[in-house]
Amino acid sequence: MKKNITVTLFTLFICSCSTFGGSDGYFPEKKYDFLDEVIEEEISLPGSLDSINAENHYPVIDFDGIDNQIEVPKPRQIFSSSGNSSVQLRRLGELMWIYIETLPSTSWPISKNYWDTSIYEVTNANPNNGQIDIDFDQDTRLQMRVEHGIKEASTEIFLYQINKADGTIKSNPEFLQNEMSKIVEYFAQSINNFSGTSLAAQNLNEMKKANIFTEDGKTVIALDLNFDRAWSSVSKALVEANIVTNDRDRSNGIFYVSFAREDERGLFGLFGRTETVNAEEIIISEESEFEIIITEENNKTFVRAISKDGNIDESENLISKINESLS
Repeated sequence: MKKNITVTLFTLFICSCSTFGGSDGYFPEKKYDFLDEVIEEEISLPGSLDSINAENHYPVIDFDGIDNQIEVPKPRQIFSSSGNSSVQLRRLGELMWIYIETLPSTSWPISKNYWDTSIYEVTNANPNNGQIDIDFDQDTRLQMRVEHGIKEASTEIFLYQINKADGTIKSNPEFLQNEMSKIVEYFAQSINNFSGTSLAAQNLNEMKKANIFTEDGKTVIALDLNFDRAWSSVSKALVEANIVTNDRDRSNGIFYVSFAREDERGLFGLFGRTETVNAEEIIISEESEFEIIITEENNKTFVRAISKDGNIDESENLISKINESLS
């Protein structure tokens, strides 16, 4: 009798699972419902309104004939990140800026407080565009600009010496380096002890210098930088990501590189050989070959990765790795 009851209960349990969780049950699975969704036309805005300036990190691609049983892949990391709050003074030619690994809305109150507690008068402080004007002396005023950096959640601070008489920017690298070194020291002492953020400066967090978009199914990095700085930033990112640069053609904006996925690098390391040229280590291996192409259009630069064998997945892995390492 007990055996019959057990079998009956087990049968009822199986049936109830199907009743509640099956495709026709009360609580059917929802994980593949997205495959039935369609992409609607974009909203038409009146001429008096501007479209929202927001970055779409996960654009939808309309694939025809997609398999109903496809597994949803884990999204690639499409922006760089870091866990510390380093402060650095960087230089490219005469261009100097302070790099800080924190959001501009956090850097803004520290920047403003630096000048508010100084002996100089702040004549203007606009958190919407990140500009601070300082009356420095009889002939000169200083202008500080707090901007979003290339890396996600980073800040770049620029300082300009401006002639009061004609409004021109003076070229005085030694003076700027001295003043910016003081600001770096102030930030280094303040950033780890400051946990606040400026609500008034939240707009600065959206003014990113690096964005991505899809072009013919391929990811493109758009940088709000001139060619010289974009070239330098990509070059630095390649080194940071341990991507081997075999050659470069700066006049045409091309890096010729070798790159392997993380799970393949150990294997390639067994067979690759190393040479030293001008104190730089060059790794020669059988990794996949790519071209990193930088072009300048409409005051912006664009970074594209092209696989020599036409493998789009590999070029997507490479462009993602570069984007993670940009700073």
